[in-house]
Amino acid sequence: MADEENFSYVCAPWAPILGFMGCASAIVFANLGGAYGTAMAGKGIMAMGVRSPELLMKNIIPVVMAGVLGIYGLIVCVILNGKMVKPESGTGFAGYSQYNGFAHLAAGLCCGLSSLASGLSIGIAADSGTRAVGAQSAMAASWKKMGFTGDAGGQPTSSGDALFVGTVLIQVFAGNLGLYGLISALILSQMDYACESGN
Repeated sequence: MADEENFSYVCAPWAPILGFMGCASAIVFANLGGAYGTAMAGKGIMAMGVRSPELLMKNIIPVVMAGVLGIYGLIVCVILNGKMVKPESGTGFAGYSQYNGFAHLAAGLCCGLSSLASGLSIGIAADSGTRAVGAQSAMAASWKKMGFTGDAGGQPTSSGDALFVGTVLIQVFAGNLGLYGLISALILSQMDYACESGN
């Protein structure tokens, strides 16, 4: 049993649990968001590719954006793991404080849950957006076969890319949610208070 002098209520033996929960929250929730976003975007892209295969690679952007979310979680997890402090060998004194534990838990949740929300948003927007872009392209091609000029929106001077640009902008702003969580997590991970043995 550890000596009373080596025990601190500020740096309780259970405090590292909070830090490890922060690591797990960051990577697990971020990967959930990335997986959902990738799956939904892939579903929409494949459905669109049946009628407009030439647009397949052009609409791959949301898959990349969803995959980045998992990297956000990995970055935060690695940073938090580097700040974990082992108890001193022999004395068993824990230098990792509750302050650090709660800050690191908050950092992990900020990154993980923000990335999860971002993945949900990217997936839903990409599924609908890519299907709409494919439908517009197929409709424009059929109109040209019938002798009509202009795009499917009836705008003779339009380039036909207005809908694609709109879907990309929606996905960019949806992807920013995960970036905001990453920035918040990086700020929270810098908060530090360590106990010193003998104090």
